[in-house]
Amino acid sequence: MIEPILDRLPIIGVCGFSGAGKTTLIERLVPLLRADGLTVAVVKHDTHGLQVDQPGKDTDRLFNAGATVLAQGPSQGFLRLPDGSIPSLYDAIELLLRRHDIVLVEGHRATPLPAKVWLQGDGETRPPESAGPFAAILSRNEDRVARCHLYLRDWLRDQHMKTPVRGGLLFGGASSRMGQPKHLLKHKGNTWAESIVNTLSPHVESTALLGNSVVPDTLAHLNCLRDVPDGKGPLAGMLSALRWDPWCQWLFVACDMPLISEEAITWLLEKRRAGVWAVLPRLSCTKHAEPLFAVYDWRAAGLLDAAHRPGALTECDKVGLPLIPASLSGSWCNFNQASDLGRLKTASAARMVKNSAEM
Repeated sequence: MIEPILDRLPIIGVCGFSGAGKTTLIERLVPLLRADGLTVAVVKHDTHGLQVDQPGKDTDRLFNAGATVLAQGPSQGFLRLPDGSIPSLYDAIELLLRRHDIVLVEGHRATPLPAKVWLQGDGETRPPESAGPFAAILSRNEDRVARCHLYLRDWLRDQHMKTPVRGGLLFGGASSRMGQPKHLLKHKGNTWAESIVNTLSPHVESTALLGNSVVPDTLAHLNCLRDVPDGKGPLAGMLSALRWDPWCQWLFVACDMPLISEEAITWLLEKRRAGVWAVLPRLSCTKHAEPLFAVYDWRAAGLLDAAHRPGALTECDKVGLPLIPASLSGSWCNFNQASDLGRLKTASAARMVKNSAEM
């Protein structure tokens, strides 16, 4: 149900009386939003009924026989639902939001939505009071498309940043190369798990432990989400988190990265933007990414469901691949076997020297 979180979702109503130009505005806005890298869905309300098929065609005959009809062609598809199986507006929007960056709702002027714009018709002075507040009232005498596009750019950015961020510590691996559970190893008096959770805490609303391993007593107060049975490796923990809270952004960190820094977290979070469903940073100019210290928007759930490993998302055009600054690259170092422990001490000492020099 999206009603409790409606105010922070990217849904905007385009309202006005018949003939005010709602469809024309949306038709001209969609290409501009797509040029911004956004996927767009439109919900249209027509009080006069719909004519969406050709009488006598196979799809129309099947629909009139009482079936829900999905017609598919080489480059498009069409779903026609009979009366009684049509979802509510909010249910329909919830489905659309999973695969789109913004949903434009034409009509529904009295329906509560995060924001609405009103298009004035000829002779109008103001919208009806019963329709509620409007973010903008657009007259026929102005460039409605340009003004609405400019407004949507800023509004979408703000809506995107309203999404809460949760931390997810991935600790479900067998640690066979290390010979003992990595998240329980100690560094500077704390377990690796504690160090990561402490570093994440100022930047996230909460942190969940993701995996089937032993939970340190000091972290027993945190939510521990077991791996989903239909996933493997880190993907199983990530899917568990995205299904547990499907409307937030997740900042995932593998338990073998005890040197993550607050500066690296801040840099990573600054790379989020509307239209990007995951931020997978890179240590080099190749497409090879670091998916286990990365940020995933709730829309990434579908991408991960279809992937065999998190790194496969680099091929998706909805994924950002920023280059990690050299000064922050140490935060993406992982230590997964016993021979790496000496390297951890060296890297930790070098960071201490660097921090002292900067003070």
